[in-house]
Amino acid sequence: MDTRRSTSEGHSLPKMLTIATASFIGSAIEWFDFFLYGITSALVFGKLYFPGGDPLTGTLLAFGTFAVGFIARPFGGIVAGHLGDRVGRKLVLVTTLLAMGLSTTLIGLVPSYNSIGLAAPVLLILLRIVQGLAVGGEWGGAALIAVEHAKPNRRGLYGSFPQMGLPAGLCMAVGGMELATRLPEAEFLAWGWRIPFLFSAVLVAIGLVIRLRIEEPPAFRKVLDTNAIVKLPIVEAVRRFPRAILMSAGLRFADNILYYIFTTFCLMYMTSHLGLPRETVLVAILIAAALELLTMPLFGALSDRFGRKQIVVFGALMAVMAPFPFFYMIGTRNPTMILFAEIMVLTIAHAAVFSPMAAWFAEMFSPEVRYSGVTIGFQLGALIAGAPTPLIATALLAKYGDYTPVAIFAMIAAGITLVCALFARVANDRKAPSPATLVPAAGTHEG
Repeated sequence: MDTRRSTSEGHSLPKMLTIATASFIGSAIEWFDFFLYGITSALVFGKLYFPGGDPLTGTLLAFGTFAVGFIARPFGGIVAGHLGDRVGRKLVLVTTLLAMGLSTTLIGLVPSYNSIGLAAPVLLILLRIVQGLAVGGEWGGAALIAVEHAKPNRRGLYGSFPQMGLPAGLCMAVGGMELATRLPEAEFLAWGWRIPFLFSAVLVAIGLVIRLRIEEPPAFRKVLDTNAIVKLPIVEAVRRFPRAILMSAGLRFADNILYYIFTTFCLMYMTSHLGLPRETVLVAILIAAALELLTMPLFGALSDRFGRKQIVVFGALMAVMAPFPFFYMIGTRNPTMILFAEIMVLTIAHAAVFSPMAAWFAEMFSPEVRYSGVTIGFQLGALIAGAPTPLIATALLAKYGDYTPVAIFAMIAAGITLVCALFARVANDRKAPSPATLVPAAGTHEG
């Protein structure tokens, strides 16, 4: 078999794999940095940067700084979308990677509250804002680089590569922190937790080398060649595709709630509330996230075969049914049951919901406003559903002392995604000739 056969856009298979790898690695680094902050919020930041109260209050304050990153994400997305639609996808991807790597490395150098007082949490918040701005612009570019280069019947598969960056980033963050927690408690709190943050500088250097080799996708080059660049792409995206933006934001509820309840919040819940060893919890999350690296491309390929909507509906149904069984399983305190619980929500439900989104969202917008459109919807969903999730879940636990309201909260969020998936419009994603022709031409609106 000739492995150098071309895609419909003229790329050989090896080149497509290089493009997919570039979108995956950069995305993995960005999510590693972002999740590392969330995990450290649950384990460290409340003690070192918000001391003086009870542990739960310190954790709530630390999760507040975690939420700040989500608030910054839409603003980063607006800027990145504007530049991505006017200047190009590649420049934005390189810039966001540099910004994320620098801010994460600096977080690892911020002194504690006991050393510099109020300046410590202030610096932490400022650097978290930079993280949010960077990750806000990253996803849209990584998704479009993969999808806009792909053949029509492979967009779901290649679009799953930037999605795989999320579990890969979680694996690296959890794995790095799990190794650090093997240090004695005093040494871990003094300096051990900082090592994964400082290691980000190495990962960013690797990611930059790969990203600098990629080209602009054909869909955007066509926009340049035909002089179809829009002056204010974000305004045009909102004007022409309001329904697509709202639906894509709603589709993000399940994947945000699943990840931030069943990883970030539950890390605190299982260690502090159930009294489980950190290593037991971290290893379960690590294995489930690693297995998701296999199920992500599977569900992406299945969305090419059966349609984006069908796969997302399946995942949303799983997400609606999962919360109570999940909490029952981790309540047994049995490591095997905890692992199966994490596999149920991450490896299966989350992968099915999240994997097709890169292709589906790209197919909702025309090329000249696509970066802005997909980014607004994606980050709006993250802001509404992701930012308050650890705070809400922790507050519900503090008020009721039981997981029941948290499980109900997760079910409602998953239900929102299910409704949006059922009513969202889909392009003919298995027969359309090119991403550039999947939506109305410039100047038209959604029907």
